[in-house]
Amino acid sequence: MSKKEDINKEEITAEENVAAQEATAQEAENETANKTQEEVEEISAEEKLKGELASEKDKFLRLFAEFENYKKRTSKERIELYKTAGQDIMVSMLPVLDDFDRALNEIAKTEDKELLKGVELISNKLRNTLNNKGLELVEANIGDAFDAEFHEAITQIPAPSDDLKGKLVDVIEKGYKLGDKVIRHPKVVVGQ
Repeated sequence: MSKKEDINKEEITAEENVAAQEATAQEAENETANKTQEEVEEISAEEKLKGELASEKDKFLRLFAEFENYKKRTSKERIELYKTAGQDIMVSMLPVLDDFDRALNEIAKTEDKELLKGVELISNKLRNTLNNKGLELVEANIGDAFDAEFHEAITQIPAPSDDLKGKLVDVIEKGYKLGDKVIRHPKVVVGQ
């Protein structure tokens, strides 16, 4: 072998080494790129899962708040129902109370005091029973100022005196409330 051949062989071997090194470097670079891509995919998958978790937490909190509001609303409705459960019965008993009032007024005009005491006892017993169930009288007295929230004006008449203008002149029918709810407004005559 000649010197020239040796140099060529060395050049070929050097070229092969360089090519091998370049191939190795390319493989390392590809591995790094693959690892980086895998890491990016892992990070994006992790962020995607975090986003989904946050979305599900938000849905859960909204559903929980909605359920709490539902419980409060139904509880309030149930309490209101208990307070006014006997409203139909109470409303149907109001004419009986009116009849007792009229009977007591007429019996008081007679001389039969025993009959008056007996009717008063029955009337008071009925009123106490209804009061225990939540029925209350709505106050409406002659001379009180007219309030459209609590009074039902039947008519207006000229006021007998100047101090009764815009005030109650007469109470035709008593008003009642059950709990906080007015079930019958007092019917009144207003002076003008």
